[in-house]
Amino acid sequence: MNGFTYKGYTARVIFSPDDEMLTGTLAGIDDCVIFQAASVPELKQEFRDAVDEYLRACAEVGKAPDKPASGKVFLHMAPRVHAAIRAAADAAGQSLSKWAEALFARECGVTP
Repeated sequence: MNGFTYKGYTARVIFSPDDEMLTGTLAGIDDCVIFQAASVPELKQEFRDAVDEYLRACAEVGKAPDKPASGKVFLHMAPRVHAAIRAAADAAGQSLSKWAEALFARECGVTP
């Protein structure tokens, strides 16, 4: 159950069958923000409350809140390397972006 979004943040949720609780974290940030509930409607509210509290706490201490990754990556590399990966992407019948995304995802063990 993933995909709740609020103020640019997305919930990552797991269900614990032992205590029948839903536990969520904010996906894509380094700071640890956790929320918990016994039902989906309650979880949605706890998620919104957790985001609001996180943003308030960051403002209170003068810290910029972590933001989830935008999906945009800018890389600088040697022209020879750039040419080689462009050729590999062409050979695979993919755009350079899609080819690189698949490679990075495979290396990190995630699904693009």
